[in-house]
Amino acid sequence: MEGLPTTTKTERRSRSKNLHTSKPSLVMAFFSCVAWLYVAGRLWQDAENRKLLANLLKRNIEQKPKILTIEDKLMVLGCKDLERRIVEVEMDLTLAKSQGYLKHQLPQSESSSQRKLLAVIGVYTGFGSYLKRNTFRGSWMPRGGALKKLEERGVVIRFVIGRSANRGDSLDRHIDEENSKTKDFFILEGHEEAQEELPKKIKFFFSTAVQNWDAEFYIKVDDNIDVDLEGLIGLLEHRRRQDSAYIGCMKSGEVLSEEGKLWYEPEWWKFGNEKSYFRHASGSLIILSKNLAHYINTNSASLKTYAHDDISVGSWMMGVQAIYIDDNRLCCSSIRQGEIASMLYSFSNFLTAFTMQF
Repeated sequence: MEGLPTTTKTERRSRSKNLHTSKPSLVMAFFSCVAWLYVAGRLWQDAENRKLLANLLKRNIEQKPKILTIEDKLMVLGCKDLERRIVEVEMDLTLAKSQGYLKHQLPQSESSSQRKLLAVIGVYTGFGSYLKRNTFRGSWMPRGGALKKLEERGVVIRFVIGRSANRGDSLDRHIDEENSKTKDFFILEGHEEAQEELPKKIKFFFSTAVQNWDAEFYIKVDDNIDVDLEGLIGLLEHRRRQDSAYIGCMKSGEVLSEEGKLWYEPEWWKFGNEKSYFRHASGSLIILSKNLAHYINTNSASLKTYAHDDISVGSWMMGVQAIYIDDNRLCCSSIRQGEIASMLYSFSNFLTAFTMQF
């Protein structure tokens, strides 16, 4: 009789072991499959995103210019209003620098600028030049009512002076007292009156004059020359409405590099090996048309000054389309027929002696 199949104890133990080891393998296989599907899905999704971005980029490139202008960038960043405000602030800053950071405008500016003038003539003067000013008032420069009548003809004449290094001292008070009587000063409140500051003074004069008077011409005159006023007015009438006019006795000259000499130029090396100045109007009498004076006013903060005021003005004129007008009637070194300016030789020693005592 055949008996029932039997298993040995060893076979049962082996089968049970195989059953237990197969379950973890199935779990690992399942999770591997899930992970593979997840990775594949992410790769497919990234590919779709890249495709979508590529299409958007292509569409934007077709719609917008390849090179973005400053205007486009500012519009994208929302900076248009900020840009406008920056430009306005820069303009205000340039104007403030050209005024020497003045807090108040001169009182005559409102009334004087309402009418068009032919010329504003600024006669350089100093704290110790009282006698020279009186000499001028008694010769070619009108005084009192005659000065007012001259302004009605369109010509303003003022003595130009800055302020003392010690503001409000006796020097300033004497000028204020004299001005209250004569009414013929143009005081540069933002400028310190000193010999070494003369190149800056001419920049202050032109800058401030165009803000106070609307004229065809602006003129700087030294206090050691005599002027044929009617001859000067005739010259200006002939040149009326001529823009970019730079008028004077044109000259050049040697650049002095030896310290201690009268006309020493500290920046002599900038003028080349020949050490010769460029052509410029002599400092005794310099005439600028309205647009050139406005150029100095607008760019005052960045204009370079040299050791002498006439050289400084000449360097500024080289950078613009100025028309150089060399008029030998404005050369003041000798007496000639038909001259407009001449040196005050007869008074020089006399005035110098009294100036030192004043």
